[in-house]
Amino acid sequence: MKTIWIADAAYLFNFGKTRPSGIDYLKLKNELERLNGGPIYESYYLNSIQDPTTETQNAFHSWIKSAPPKGPKMRIQLYRLKELHNRCPNCASQFDRQVQKGVDVGIATLIIKLAAKGSYDRLILSAGDGDFEDAISYVKSDLQKEIWINGAEASLSTDLQCYSDRVVWLDSMIPRIDKQS
Repeated sequence: MKTIWIADAAYLFNFGKTRPSGIDYLKLKNELERLNGGPIYESYYLNSIQDPTTETQNAFHSWIKSAPPKGPKMRIQLYRLKELHNRCPNCASQFDRQVQKGVDVGIATLIIKLAAKGSYDRLILSAGDGDFEDAISYVKSDLQKEIWINGAEASLSTDLQCYSDRVVWLDSMIPRIDKQS
């Protein structure tokens, strides 16, 4: 069975922040391959980045592209952060913050594009956002693909859970994917 893994990096980063040392992508991929019963055909990492990027970000992205045993060998799709300007309605002060732009659309497009091309039989999606429901529903119901959702108990949308053939809980994987273990 040909398996593809797509990782919403912001989702995994936020889950990793609940751990003192974070999660290790290579260990996570190894654990997903163990549960899959064989290798993952292709892996994708989608995220937003600052412009300009930092040396730390560049080093991490270089590592994540590296093949085992050095790294998890993931293809990277990066999107620019968008500046969001907000104004406080009570005090009229303005504050800015950066937000992701395009990552969820990129993930949904990749899910459908790869399924339509016949690139996979099984999709493992490390994400929790219910916004992926339409894409997941389509590839499962219309294209007959098997769906595994890899997410956290506290943040995995039930809209995704109901379409999954298997839910792989990040919480139960902690001892095997923790950076320090």
